[in-house]
Amino acid sequence: MTDEGVCAVRPGTDIGRYARVLSRVHDALLSGDRPPARPRRLVARSWERVRAQGVDPDVGRPAAPLPATEVERRRAGSPLNRVLPELRAALTSVADDAAHIMVITDAQGRLLWREGSARVCHRADGLGFTEGADWSEGSVGSNAIGTALAEATPVQMFAAEHYVRTHHGWTCTACPVHDPRSGELLGVVDVSGPAHTVHPTTVALVGTAVKLAEASLWRQHEGRLEALRGVAAPILSGLRGAGLVVDEHGWVAAVTGMPGVERVAVPRPDRPVSVHGVGVFQPEPVPGGWLLRVEDTSRITLTLDLDGMPPRAVVVGSARWVYPLSKRHAEVLALLAAAGAAGMDAGALSVALFGDRDHLVTVRAEMSRLRRSLGGLLLARPYRIAPDVEVSAPDPAASALLRRSTAPGVRRLVGGR
Repeated sequence: MTDEGVCAVRPGTDIGRYARVLSRVHDALLSGDRPPARPRRLVARSWERVRAQGVDPDVGRPAAPLPATEVERRRAGSPLNRVLPELRAALTSVADDAAHIMVITDAQGRLLWREGSARVCHRADGLGFTEGADWSEGSVGSNAIGTALAEATPVQMFAAEHYVRTHHGWTCTACPVHDPRSGELLGVVDVSGPAHTVHPTTVALVGTAVKLAEASLWRQHEGRLEALRGVAAPILSGLRGAGLVVDEHGWVAAVTGMPGVERVAVPRPDRPVSVHGVGVFQPEPVPGGWLLRVEDTSRITLTLDLDGMPPRAVVVGSARWVYPLSKRHAEVLALLAAAGAAGMDAGALSVALFGDRDHLVTVRAEMSRLRRSLGGLLLARPYRIAPDVEVSAPDPAASALLRRSTAPGVRRLVGGR
């Protein structure tokens, strides 16, 4: 019962008997008695989190769902909207035949799409498991969707492994979906149904569907860049000096007069973009993206103001720009400033921030978000501040923010253990 595999049950398990054992474990642990067995470690971690968040095991419905207009807005803005055909082809008909439903959420655990067995959909309505509902752990306790978000891993949950008692009649299998370009979490794909329908092969089925969706997102990205290259060619041929054409997310389609780069900061019409080794570029809209013309080749300085409200990165080139930082991004920049030209790979950052190498996906997603703001000032493979950027960072021991940090690597910087 303490097996750490994703599957909640093993082939040949007596489902009814196992569900009864889990129910006794659930009752014992919540009442403070000695349980007849231990839950899986993943489930135990989830129960600890939701108890700390004050989730009531006897109140199973989430708060009111989002209005239909907001659900439609989120659907339209979700990258998963572009891979619905692949997910439907892989899961919806199978879910319907097996008395399951397929559910797709955003990165916050809000249900955006729900399809499959009409009978199971009707049963799900009774739990509030509907479009627009918040299915994060903090809302409805331990469940495959919320726990997959919290653990950043595929999760299958069966019967009384769910924290809330009204969910004990269900089994759910969920897998996070990531942007194949950056590692950023996009949402979760889940297949749910009555508890007696649990099967280990559902894990592989959902995982395969997610891999196909991620592969499709990559192909679509490549296709959009290829189309943008057709727009870029005549524009760049007429430029004098360096220039780039990038998509709306800063991914580079074509360059001229400078070394190739993979990605720059997301262009905005009112803010120049800094590219290491070249200078400062002024964005101009073109069909499908942006043209960046070189504006200035002044030396760029990066000043870390880590105790501001909020912390911020101040970039000075031909002009001055201020980028607010989250606490985590402030810690990352302090670590990279200390690492110098050697930089840090995702594994080293995971150890420095979390004390282990088990958070690679989280680190890559955080670095993707940070590079979306700072663009070419940060390099990858390994992550480091560009060598031509002059960095001004406070003494870690003098920074109140860093002294309060619980990240192991930051504690070492400030002289702690």
